[in-house]
Amino acid sequence: MTADAAPDISIVVPVHDEAGAAGPLAREIAAAFAGRSHEIIFVDDASRDSTLAELRALTAELPTLRVLGHATNAGQSRAVRTGVLAARGQIVVTLDGDGQNPPADAPRLADALLAASPQVALVGGVRQKRQDSEAKLWASRWANRIRKRLLGDDADDTGCGLKAFRRDIFLRLPYFDHIHRYLPALMIREGYENLYLAVGHRHRDTGRSKYTNWGRLKASVSDILGVMWLKSRSRRPGPVTEY
Repeated sequence: MTADAAPDISIVVPVHDEAGAAGPLAREIAAAFAGRSHEIIFVDDASRDSTLAELRALTAELPTLRVLGHATNAGQSRAVRTGVLAARGQIVVTLDGDGQNPPADAPRLADALLAASPQVALVGGVRQKRQDSEAKLWASRWANRIRKRLLGDDADDTGCGLKAFRRDIFLRLPYFDHIHRYLPALMIREGYENLYLAVGHRHRDTGRSKYTNWGRLKASVSDILGVMWLKSRSRRPGPVTEY
């Protein structure tokens, strides 16, 4: 790929205070996509540690790596959106910045989306043998059941950060904080389909989770109500014909 050519795939990774994890993760992603037309975009969400410095030091080693930084902490969803807006590929793959999503699984999701019909907007990962606490697993199971029942989406693991989606369709969606957890429902709202593939899950070796079960619960109540309202206000025009 020449310097001016747009890549086929953009890998977007939001990070906040992930010193010690972000650098090795960037190298793993580069290895997973070696030989493929791609770019890697890390979005540092105003980290207070050395995350940004570690990533910037890697740009000479990894020529497909781009590093963006927020001046103010704005959250994971905004960091993802910043990366997607900057992305040049039509297929975007996202991974969590803590290293728990194995980068080796990412090309499979991208390939599944590239091979799918244009009606498929998203390929989501479904984590197998999750390496989380029992409390977090219990909360996740109940959250997924409630969300699926209320929103009518088809995702068993919407919290998995490993996803591949079409950039142009993502940018049509109404943005709000925590949107990354509701992408399957919003893709369906736009009239598209989702596919899902099993992916791995690893222990977190550095840092700590930015979320608690109570914090997720408080946010999810208003988020689900908001997405329910968005679904209720959706009207589809059917096929559009130019005359």
